[in-house]
Order: sequence, then structure tokens, then C-alpha cells
Amino acid sequence: MTTTYETLKGRSVAAVRDAIRNGCYSSHTAGLGAGMLQANLAIMPTSHALDFMRFCQRNPKPCPLSGVSDTGNPMMFTLGEDIDIRTDVPLYNIYRDGRLDATVTDITEFWRDDFVAFALGCSFTFENALQQAGIRLWHIDNNTTVPMFRSGIDTVPAGPFSGKMVVSMRMVPEERVTQAAEISRKYPLAHGAPVHWGDPAEIGIDDLSRPDWGDPAPIQDGHVPVFWACGVTPQVAIENAGLPICITHKPGAMLITDVSEFAEIPNYQNNTIFKGE
Repeated sequence: MTTTYETLKGRSVAAVRDAIRNGCYSSHTAGLGAGMLQANLAIMPTSHALDFMRFCQRNPKPCPLSGVSDTGNPMMFTLGEDIDIRTDVPLYNIYRDGRLDATVTDITEFWRDDFVAFALGCSFTFENALQQAGIRLWHIDNNTTVPMFRSGIDTVPAGPFSGKMVVSMRMVPEERVTQAAEISRKYPLAHGAPVHWGDPAEIGIDDLSRPDWGDPAPIQDGHVPVFWACGVTPQVAIENAGLPICITHKPGAMLITDVSEFAEIPNYQNNTIFKGE
């Protein structure tokens, strides 16, 4: 039975992941799982995993590494007690030779014993804090996916991985931009503070009405476009790397973890996740 976004808002993380795992929900996760870290996803053969980890290490702003699976093990035990990376993301993109080949809701049939899964923190994580501060977010209010753009900002290459940084954009009231920056700065695993605000042309974006991913958002009077580094950046790097196969989340459809939104790094003990204070 299909579950709606409005039904899942305010539900527990376990309830949201259960709906996703059972194929009842396959859309964006902005505004869901409040208080918990959301994560982007990249899954690839172990032959390319070390280079990708280097790419994340060299580009921590768009690629804040929050979890790595054991080779061949789809259970992301460092991010939660029962997270199966094959089923617990609403939508997956499958890339072959650097090109998007398919979008699916379950990757069980594609899983391989040599796969390594990487989880990278997502800016959806700090949106709850912005809302609690009274900063409205148009995409959440209107049940759409945040707009994302290919910027002109270079990343630092690693092996075959390279490309421009992807950024997500939110319109923020002019008088509250500094506050939004300070709030998001407290979330280093969710890209932290913005990389830019104001004129989008300064970071190589020509038209805010035509995002590369997500849905367009209106240019509101008295508001300023604010840009955060985005975890879709690895998908650009994966396209450029041309890997025979690689699996990611569909932009906007994230993994919701059991890690507190305030965590700087996950804490582990006896394979049990501890929520931050």
C-alpha cells in the first residue's frame, strides 16, 4: 500500500524506513526523520573504493563521509541497528560506464560481493533546525525536491574521480541569511555553512529556474538565494570516472540514519550506534 509524504511527516525514523523498505514510499525525504542525519549514497566495486574515499577526504565540504560498509556487506551497522542499503533508500540511480542506466526502488538483485557502500551527509539534516528557527523552506512547504545545480566550483581530483561541485539552493529572507549560515555551520556532516549566497553567476549558475536536479523554486521578493555544497557532487565525479557499474541514491531521495543530527562523527561501541547529545 502506498504511503504519502504527509502521512510520514512526524513519524519515527523506523516507521519511515519501514515504509521505504516495503516499497510503500519512493519519493523525496526532505522534512522526514527530523533530528537524524540523512545521507547521500555511492556504491561501487572495491577496485575503485579507495580512490573514491580519497575523493571524499579531499573534498569534505560536498562529500562529508559519514559511513562505509564492509566489502560485500549491505548492512550499514555503523549508521543504525537495522539498515539494509539495498532496500532502505526510496530511489536508486544505476550508472553503467558513467551513464545513468536505470532508476529503481530496490537494488537487491544488483548487489555484488565486491561492492562497498559509502554514506555521505546531506543538507536535509539541518533543515529541521532552520525551520525551528522560523526560516521557512519552500520545497518542504510545497512537497517538492530542493533545486540542485552544477556549479563552476572545481573539486580536487582523486584517481578517476573529478568534476565540478554540485550545490543545493534555498531562498532565505535577506535579513536571516547570516543566521541560516550560522545554524548550518553546526552540522559538519551535513555540508556545514553555505559555499555562496547572492548572485548565482558568481559560481557559474546561469538560470535558477532550470535546476539540474530537483524542482525549481520561485525567486521570492526580499529573499536571497543561498547555496550549500551538495552530496550529488559524487554523481558528477562518477559520470566522469566512467565506472562499469556504480549505484547512487536518486537526488533528493536519501538514506535516513539513526545518527543524531548533531553528531560530528558516528560513535561506535560493540557495533551499536549511539545518538549524539
